[in-house]
Amino acid sequence: MENLNVKNEKNNFIITICKGGLFSLCFSLILILIFAFILRFITIDDSVISPVVSIIKGTSILVGTLLAMKNIKEMGFITGLIIGLTYIIISFICFSILDSFTFEFNKTLLNDIIFGTIIGGISGIIAVNCKKSK
Repeated sequence: MENLNVKNEKNNFIITICKGGLFSLCFSLILILIFAFILRFITIDDSVISPVVSIIKGTSILVGTLLAMKNIKEMGFITGLIIGLTYIIISFICFSILDSFTFEFNKTLLNDIIFGTIIGGISGIIAVNCKKSK
């Protein structure tokens, strides 16, 4: 019986990670499309685009982590780290496919991985602690 509970917890953990990554990706795609629409009509300096995209990624990870961790009461940091990393990997694959299958491993990707996991960890801590205060 105890073996079944451990297996069920493991499956729930994997489902939470997948949900977090997919929620983050969907939210990110919506925000990127809105930003692209704005760029279509307004001239914005190129130096502004990169910080806005980073804000979109961070916000997407935060929202995805908070939504996915509704029922998680512990291990927020670890779960958030993995959700952030999962989002970065999924978004890298999706956006590379949209960019004519250009899978480019460079410094920007490394920065995204570091940024995504840190934001994910912080988001996981926030998600767990917001529930404890209620």
